[in-house]
Amino acid sequence: MKASRTLFCLTPLCALLAAGSAHATNGMLMEGYGPISTGMGGASQAIDHGNAAMAANPATLGLMPDGTSRLDVAFGILGPDVKSSMMGMDAKSSGTSYVMPALGYTRRSGAYTYGIGMFAQGGMGTEYEATSFLAMGSGAPVRSELGVGNVIFPVAYQVNPNLTVGATLKFMWSSLDMLFAATPAQLGGMVTGGSGALGGAIAGGALNTATWARINFSDSNDFTGAAKATGFGASLGAVYKVNKDVTVGGSYQFKSALDDMKTSSSAASMTASTGFTDSGQLTVIDFQMPSVFAVGASWQAQPALLLAADLKYIGWADAMKSFKMRYDSAVMGGSVSFSMPQNWKDQTVLSLGMAWKANEQLTLRAGLNLADNPIPDAYVNPLFPATVKSHVTLGLGYKVSQAGEFNASLTLAPSETVNSGAGPAISHGQTNLQLMYSHRF
Repeated sequence: MKASRTLFCLTPLCALLAAGSAHATNGMLMEGYGPISTGMGGASQAIDHGNAAMAANPATLGLMPDGTSRLDVAFGILGPDVKSSMMGMDAKSSGTSYVMPALGYTRRSGAYTYGIGMFAQGGMGTEYEATSFLAMGSGAPVRSELGVGNVIFPVAYQVNPNLTVGATLKFMWSSLDMLFAATPAQLGGMVTGGSGALGGAIAGGALNTATWARINFSDSNDFTGAAKATGFGASLGAVYKVNKDVTVGGSYQFKSALDDMKTSSSAASMTASTGFTDSGQLTVIDFQMPSVFAVGASWQAQPALLLAADLKYIGWADAMKSFKMRYDSAVMGGSVSFSMPQNWKDQTVLSLGMAWKANEQLTLRAGLNLADNPIPDAYVNPLFPATVKSHVTLGLGYKVSQAGEFNASLTLAPSETVNSGAGPAISHGQTNLQLMYSHRF
């Protein structure tokens, strides 16, 4: 069990979120990408916020001056605070600190802007001690860590002085660790089918006399999980300057096309209190990241004051209907299929932000990120408490030279408590920090 992990996912140059545990802010997605956007509540569709635009609206990359290049190096810390309680018993997740490195490079040459970046796209999870009530008396830890990352190849094209369009192609990967404990009745309720000796044993009540049963697959790697997959993603965007003070923009991120996540042939296990034990391969079937449609506008209200607002629609209903797994035995032979209903709802997110240029060196930022909870209470699981809604954000930028600039943001997400269908009351809040150095040349 580790209370701190390095979450490395690629989007605009490795500078974004942590693709790992309890990283849920807008569902499984970050509230914003890069400290400039995050400091303004996650607004990103119609402002120049550096290479993190690769993960939002790639057309805004074309807002950088012609003939220049930009390198962003970023570092973030996600600080979730997750607790579960039931019948006087409390369990606090020890996953309280997740490190997020990021890196990105872009170049504007004439009408074209292009580059490459690495960022975490999102994730979620928790870590509970072996002595917690969530371990069901099994004497082993309970945890999950889901991460999704990508390497992004963006291009933007300035159609005319007012209109710029953009697109990205993403090479994506996902990984998952899970140590899951349940009563035999709970585990049996998730079974959707079986075959061979293992399927027959489960159907025949091999676990009926057990007090607990477990599904386990987890590695010790801070960067990946035991189950892994790769795939692709893409996005389109546009930005339009209405006049010298007002800019509007929008983007569409397509639902991902990831392969099934799989462990190696014997890296997973099923165990029970009766002494039942088996090793095999665990496959997570058709896990995908959702489509995202966003529109936004910015207004240079005064020479020193920029206001921005975004409205985002995240298609969770299509991506998170259920969490499906198949366990293939390497010992007994046969397989068992499981399904954990999710039934997430589509999510609407409003981002409001402002940036005030105090002087030639210092810019101060503030914002709000307001969202509804996409998970119906009946389906919230202590291992995946993606329930945070409101965020208050602060940020600043400081120019150290004509070429160099530091930016930072702080996100405070008040704790939200829900009563899950499985019984526990789950509370989840966050304190997140992002730091970035940018160099233009």
